[in-house]
Amino acid sequence: MHPHLSLRSFITATLPDLGREIYCVCATLFKLMIPIIILVKILEELGAIPLLSRLLEPLMTLVGLPESMGLVLTANLLSNMYAGMLLFYQLAPEQTLTVAQVTVLCGMMLIAHSLPVEVRIVQKAGVRLPVALGIRLGGALLFGILLHQLYSWGGWLQQPVTLAWTPPPVDNSWHGWLLGQLQSLVVIVLIISTLISLLRLLRWLHIERLMIWLLRPVMRLLRIGEQATSLTIIGITLGLAFGGGLLIREAQSGRISRRDVFAALCLLSLCHSLIEDTLLVLLLGADLAAVLWGRLLFSLVFVALMTRWLDRTSPAFQQRYLFRPLHDAPREPVHA
Repeated sequence: MHPHLSLRSFITATLPDLGREIYCVCATLFKLMIPIIILVKILEELGAIPLLSRLLEPLMTLVGLPESMGLVLTANLLSNMYAGMLLFYQLAPEQTLTVAQVTVLCGMMLIAHSLPVEVRIVQKAGVRLPVALGIRLGGALLFGILLHQLYSWGGWLQQPVTLAWTPPPVDNSWHGWLLGQLQSLVVIVLIISTLISLLRLLRWLHIERLMIWLLRPVMRLLRIGEQATSLTIIGITLGLAFGGGLLIREAQSGRISRRDVFAALCLLSLCHSLIEDTLLVLLLGADLAAVLWGRLLFSLVFVALMTRWLDRTSPAFQQRYLFRPLHDAPREPVHA
């Protein structure tokens, strides 16, 4: 058959329900994101960030950072990477930070950011809230401590950090905030639409099978089933915020076991949005080896150990303490 006819038949068979799938994914994600975004903005206006940062100040000594960096980390935890970066640029000139210190801070920021939105997404996809929150916060603190101890032991990256870029002024008014959020939501719709279309095309061309085959050694090491490969690829490349709707839909599709969903989401909680977020923290002066390869290695080792522990637990324990019931799984069939 002529290739154009094959492609035309694929488009004709796919278009009728492609729009419906995009709508369902976006609606699921926005129902989670929009109320939380508004709540976080209200908390920021009420001065919650400086208050919460005082709770983190004692922990800064464990990772070798000034207490003022607790404010940066708090903004990062509650809002997003950009909020943390803006505060960093305001506070950094007042501090004498080394490359090692900035790398430790950025490593923690990469693991624990946008928690109100992203932890809720992971919870919706099937992980209980205390576990999802504990992995993000505990993983960030553990990674920060390991990096700090490593740099202190080796005396590496102790030179003062140099800021090569300064962000433009930001409109902090409600009007500017609302416009920025609307733009972000539009970008999410465009990304989700593109990704769903691309996934359909990859499955039609059987390229998805090749991707599963290439990742098979890593998934086997982590003891995660191959059915969770698509879910893992989505989270690692897009992140939990942009890929959240797809992650929830993939997890609730029934194609993946609850155990593999849990393991994959634990991996993505520690290591997601490898490209965009890594490029962002490089602007702050972080060391690439640690924030990319170090974070990836830390995540793989953590999940490999976690899955081996998971297999030693009973199904009753898993259902009670680890897996969140998926009462709202989609009724419509998920098309391959």
